[in-house]
Amino acid sequence: MMSLFPCCRVLSLVVALSWTASVVCAQSPDEQKLLEFANQARAEAGIAPVQWDAALAAAAHAHARMMAQVGTISHRYDGEADLAERAATAGAHFSLIEENVAMGPSPEQIHDGWMHSPGHHDNLLSPKVDRIGLALVPAHGVLFAVADYAKGVEALTPADVETKVGAAVAQHGMALVAGAGVDGARKYCALDEGKSAAGLGLKARFFMKWQSADVAQFPPELEKALASGQYTQAAVGACDAKGSTAGAAFSAYRVAVLLF
Repeated sequence: MMSLFPCCRVLSLVVALSWTASVVCAQSPDEQKLLEFANQARAEAGIAPVQWDAALAAAAHAHARMMAQVGTISHRYDGEADLAERAATAGAHFSLIEENVAMGPSPEQIHDGWMHSPGHHDNLLSPKVDRIGLALVPAHGVLFAVADYAKGVEALTPADVETKVGAAVAQHGMALVAGAGVDGARKYCALDEGKSAAGLGLKARFFMKWQSADVAQFPPELEKALASGQYTQAAVGACDAKGSTAGAAFSAYRVAVLLF
């Protein structure tokens, strides 16, 4: 019997959103088997199933083809982007991503190898993930396997973010302002950290901007201001995520709220 060689990796961050469209990869029968094995194991452990994600599958296929070409397994080769960036470039939107890789003779033995390896077992049965992309590429008489697991987040455009946050702000009794107010919120959103809003000529009395994978979760300072009764109007503006890792991997949204 041919031996199985697995390897796993876990990453968890929140950085900027990739707007790249996803590439759809159809499941092969062997990939379908591997998915069924995974969800059967999760069901037996009392964990919700993972759903197929075409963007994660596209990223998994690209990496599996590279493993097959090189003839060894690895999470990253020289000149290749890391796991998170590969998935984001393929169009995936997520706040956590994990990866198992292996080479073996069949989906059954690959799955069995992962289940009997602590790190792979933890990735496969993680209750924190809800999406999966799988790839099995035959080469050199074996199957090169990649399983990318992720915690999915909504894929929102800047307009979607403004609409979603605006609706939540309005529930606090704020009247939403448009026009110059929104333009000002967008400019404030785009300011680098530490830069003053004084030069923007904004008339708001409260300023808040933040970056998160879940824009519905307001910072405590904003929640307090909204509940204070001191303000009656609000402007919401979204912009590109910032930071040293912005644009590289995980999905995050940057938004500003001005209160008047």
